[in-house]
Amino acid sequence: MRIAEIFQSIQGEGFLTGEPSVFVRTSGCPLRCRFCDTPYAAWKPEGEHLSVKEIAARTASFGLSHVVLTGGEPMIWKELVPLTEELKRLGRHLTIETSGIRYLPVVCDLMSISPKLSNSTPCADQAPRWARHHERLRHAPEVVRRLVQEYPYQIKFVVDAPEDCLEVEQYLRQFPEINRQRVLLMPQGTDRLSLAAKAQWLLPYCQQHGLHYCPRVHIELFGNVRGK
Repeated sequence: MRIAEIFQSIQGEGFLTGEPSVFVRTSGCPLRCRFCDTPYAAWKPEGEHLSVKEIAARTASFGLSHVVLTGGEPMIWKELVPLTEELKRLGRHLTIETSGIRYLPVVCDLMSISPKLSNSTPCADQAPRWARHHERLRHAPEVVRRLVQEYPYQIKFVVDAPEDCLEVEQYLRQFPEINRQRVLLMPQGTDRLSLAAKAQWLLPYCQQHGLHYCPRVHIELFGNVRGK
């Protein structure tokens, strides 16, 4: 499978925020989100092709118990199944970060699902083909239902404007099986100032509606840089 990078950092989003972890970033994604913050793993995928054994060995070299498999979109790689089996055999706690558009029978301790709202669609004027492709793929309810049923999960929505919160509520009404206590709303942004500005209205919204506010701690600490 094609790997953009393997690095050590802390988890910056979700219920395991602050946990020292090894990140394995796969390269390639069918969606091409408008606000993608890892274009080197999506819009212009790069990286080297590594075997399951090579990935597991590099991951083990850091000596950490938590591993995050992210992307890009890791669930497009069928090799993810044997990779998760091998990492679990080595005693690792596994988080998979996915947009919820593909299903694989992986081994996973936390399925971190980030369904894409309409705010993620590429600009039709700049990338018309990708805009159409994105709209066809971004909502896969049957996949999300299966992931929620089969794995411990968290649901993260990227919120760019107040009206996005209404779309989140519309989305959740389709999935009564989703526990609102497992839902996090995260401000869209790749710098401290934009995140802080959106927190001014998003944090109170989460408090008022029984949802978790999800900061992006890695950006607050390190900025939007690779390997952090």
